[in-house]
Amino acid sequence: MKQIVLSAMLLAISLSVMAVAEPVKIGLITTLSGPGSHLGEDVRDAFRLAIERGEGTLGGIPVELVVEDDGLRPQTGVQIAERMRERDGIGIMTGIIFSNVAMAVVPRLVRGGAFYISANAAPSQLAGSGCHPNYFNAAYQNDNLHEAMGQYVTDVGHRNAYILAPNYPAGHDALAGFKRFYQGDIVAEVYTQLNQNDYAAELAAIRAANPESVFFFKPGGMGINFVRQYAQAGLKDRIPLYGPGFSFDERLLAAVGDAALGVINSAQWNWDLDVPGNAEFVAAFREAYGRTPTLYAAQGYDAAQLIGSGLAAVNGDISRADALRTALLAADFPSVRGEFRFGNNQHPIQHIYARQVVRAENGGLTNQIVGQIFSDHVDAYAAECSM
Repeated sequence: MKQIVLSAMLLAISLSVMAVAEPVKIGLITTLSGPGSHLGEDVRDAFRLAIERGEGTLGGIPVELVVEDDGLRPQTGVQIAERMRERDGIGIMTGIIFSNVAMAVVPRLVRGGAFYISANAAPSQLAGSGCHPNYFNAAYQNDNLHEAMGQYVTDVGHRNAYILAPNYPAGHDALAGFKRFYQGDIVAEVYTQLNQNDYAAELAAIRAANPESVFFFKPGGMGINFVRQYAQAGLKDRIPLYGPGFSFDERLLAAVGDAALGVINSAQWNWDLDVPGNAEFVAAFREAYGRTPTLYAAQGYDAAQLIGSGLAAVNGDISRADALRTALLAADFPSVRGEFRFGNNQHPIQHIYARQVVRAENGGLTNQIVGQIFSDHVDAYAAECSM
């Protein structure tokens, strides 16, 4: 009898070890086609880099990354997430770029028991009353970088501003964030179509209004077109243009060219940020992909490292949900932003910097940190979260 019990115990231990040894599948749903495709590419590439630098592991735990393209379509994102959960049994997901996709996917995922660690999208609804114990954001809250620009434009002394953004959740969060800290007058608040490419009408309206400053949020290809057309319309030298780092990342600058030179933008990270580990990440990314990492890449890398810290704490057994939550909340990982900590709503409390588009040594354009706008900034919705 004792032999039977001992054999059963050894079998159970063996099966448990085998289960842990199986790679943990991580689902990365992101935008890899259309005008915003390079944003998803940077998140994906940086996430893969973290795994490669860990020799196939995150936090020492073997992982398998499953990548799919949502095409910036919420319903496609929902279908992918359901397939990953039901067919592949994936319990940890990340990668969504656009907030309209996140709002369709994330709430049902976390309510169903999965974990979602955002590497970008951060709509206000999920930071406030819609917060959830299984939802962590490793990037920011949508309003944050826009709030910083509102403060910066105020500090510069512009008495009024003309503000624009796409008509989707992150666009509304952007302008709400800017207005929260801007103390001047709003000349006009304009929402354009998502994925709009021609801004002739909007630029004519700006010229007619003749504001002291213009603030805009247009990620991906939208930003390329807007900044180019702003300069072509002769407005760049007449009315200072400001925006968040999303519209001035390294890949966009290569496409925009000198139309962006000198523009001030806001970000919680840059390649020249002097914190431990950042220079190593930048060098590794450049070696792997032949380009300078963007803000999106930094967020993807941090999201991977955060997940790794959680996996290490539970030895890869993500069914230990309470222990995994505790480990993720502790955020015990080497962030490329320096010290990293979460607020009560599981969004970062972090510094936000002013960057300026400058000429790089190779003759191209890059961003350079020129100051710090906020220290240990807490998002505006944390008080609405009941966690």
